Amino acid sequence: MKSSRARVRSNTREIGQIVFEDQRLTAFAGLMIFHRLFRVLDLKASLGRCFRHLTTTPIFGHARVFLLLVVHLLLGFRELRQLRYYAEDPMVARVLGLSRLPDVATVSRTLSSLDARSVESLAMLNAEQVCERLAALALEQVTLDFDGSVVGTRRHAEGTAVGFNPRRKGQRSYYPQLCTVAQTGQVLAVLPRPGNVHDSNGARAFIGACIERVRQALPEAGIEVRMDSAFFSDELVSDLEALGVGYSLSVAFEHFAELKERIDQRRRWSRIDRERSAFERRWAPKSWSRRRRFVFVRQQVQRPIKGPLQLDLFQPREQGFDFKVIVTNKAEALAHLVAFHDGRGAQEGLFAELKADNGFAYVPTRTWLGNRTYMLAAVFAHNLTRELQMRTHSPTRSDSSKRTALWDFRRLDTLRQNLLHRAGRIIRPQGRLTLSMNANNRVQKELLQYLEALDVAA
Repeated sequence: MKSSRARVRSNTREIGQIVFEDQRLTAFAGLMIFHRLFRVLDLKASLGRCFRHLTTTPIFGHARVFLLLVVHLLLGFRELRQLRYYAEDPMVARVLGLSRLPDVATVSRTLSSLDARSVESLAMLNAEQVCERLAALALEQVTLDFDGSVVGTRRHAEGTAVGFNPRRKGQRSYYPQLCTVAQTGQVLAVLPRPGNVHDSNGARAFIGACIERVRQALPEAGIEVRMDSAFFSDELVSDLEALGVGYSLSVAFEHFAELKERIDQRRRWSRIDRERSAFERRWAPKSWSRRRRFVFVRQQVQRPIKGPLQLDLFQPREQGFDFKVIVTNKAEALAHLVAFHDGRGAQEGLFAELKADNGFAYVPTRTWLGNRTYMLAAVFAHNLTRELQMRTHSPTRSDSSKRTALWDFRRLDTLRQNLLHRAGRIIRPQGRLTLSMNANNRVQKELLQYLEALDVAA
């Protein structure tokens, strides 16, 4: 319906006075959907069991302080001192089951008082929740991706070291290794490490533990893993074969003259698509115990011609190839195998989301256990966002060669802008507790869809 100018335009005056009053107003009315999810998962009780071995319990409780960290990250905050900006928000307090929120000093002291057993219990709880989701999906194949990610800091925090950091050389950092599930986009486990270690440091035990967790949850499912060239070793490959796991690993073929010779001498390549072709050979480095399947892949690329240009209309380019080599025990055809291995690139997007939306790249304290706890809170925030969408929406994709996530997940930042950061008022008309929000058809439809789906899931 077309409206007239008189109905659309309005004369406005500058607001001359600002009054700050104690009201039951919230800036995060959409947090209601996570409140309902926490109740469905019985998250408070599960977190409480992670700290029941501690002899002293603070007034607010370790479980509620950790849940506050998770909510803090869900809302888009990073630094602990930013808690002061929503300290009076009634919705946040209600989600945590508190009448008021702890101050920054209390949160900091609680973090510093945690012991290694508490942190390990939190990590175990995260893995259990991810495995419960996998068991509910009853997948035939579970794909685990392993890689490390640099978490830099300007602090001299305990456990940090100067190591590989392509963006900020010389910066102290952590270098945690993450295990992610391709089908759900969740983080199964995190191996905390200082920044000066190689990707393979502690990898064999960590990978074995992750595989065992998934196998206990889905004893009938096949398990497959994907890794980059930093994990390339006879010992790790032998471990995976002994566990009955399918694998594909990138190979740093430039370190092996024989592999480069095979590529140079090869004349016939099997076409995969318009740009890629491949061939395979049984081969083993001299130090390896036996031969394995190596797949050689080349991709056609265009490179700018270096040197001065004489033409003004276009920039001439020359055709060339990029090469990579994969070692695997999977028996799939070349096209499916290359697609499977290329699918691990989705993990980079997951890392970017963890750091940008969930605060995984922030180092809040100077203590090793405090920073590990904060990393786990970021992982919980990410996984809970995924769990919320999996419980309230049907899968949008079927299983593919690339092992793409079964859901078209919305980023946490998108959920914040669309739903979480909504003003509301908690009122009691006729004695009934009510959350009153501004009328917006789109917000109303999406919010109620989440809440109704969670009621069904419960």
